[in-house]
Amino acid sequence: MRIISFFAFVLFTLVATSAGELSQIQRTRLLAAYPDHLQRIEGSVLIWRDGTRMPLDDGGGEKVFEDWLNAPDIEDTLSVTYPRGDASPHAKDIDPGRARNEAFFNKVYGDCRNREVAKNLVSIVWLPSKKGQRLAFNKINGAAAALEAVSRDLDQLPARFDRYLFPSGGTYNCRVIAGTSRLSAHSHAIAIDIALRRTDYWRQAKPGKDGTYAYKNKIPMEIVRIFEKHGFIWGGKWHHYDTMHFEYRPELLGNDR
Repeated sequence: MRIISFFAFVLFTLVATSAGELSQIQRTRLLAAYPDHLQRIEGSVLIWRDGTRMPLDDGGGEKVFEDWLNAPDIEDTLSVTYPRGDASPHAKDIDPGRARNEAFFNKVYGDCRNREVAKNLVSIVWLPSKKGQRLAFNKINGAAAALEAVSRDLDQLPARFDRYLFPSGGTYNCRVIAGTSRLSAHSHAIAIDIALRRTDYWRQAKPGKDGTYAYKNKIPMEIVRIFEKHGFIWGGKWHHYDTMHFEYRPELLGNDR
């Protein structure tokens, strides 16, 4: 199903598919992003390689923003196109990639509450020639390898970018998102926070009378483009912006694996 939003259609081109049915591009990207886990899609059902069948659509009809965010089905998580590269400030409640289906990500990466994530953690060296900070990241689905690739590319940037890259705010943390009961992407060890001293966060701002938040950001797009190249989305492209946050979501970018 799809979040109800006129602006989502205008700005990010929501794919006009019927409930429980993904476009061919969405199907291809989803299956390609998780090749070791997903086998095929049959109608409105996702078939896993271990035989698990998971519905794409929960059958609840169209959702207002709060329901889209708090209880998304798999289709919801793909419904707002993530805009790669430079992007303008976003309309109210346009948060591409912010919705996560907990059952899906628990199955791929493990449920940290059951100690399923810790066994999949590997240590990577963040910015080896600049900082050499050790970070724990999930090895499943190539996530840790992708972050290592990001680190190598960022390590080659001129020194003027260093202030935005360290200290890192961390990676793995089995916790819920502040102010919610939803598991954070950090709980699956597929997210990293950077630029602790230069971050902008919507919860630290006051909304206008129309409920929108004035966009703020200090992170250079050179950094964002490197993360996106390797399958990470950026929280700075959300109306509810979180500019230090990057998370591994290859299904939203269509990057070659």
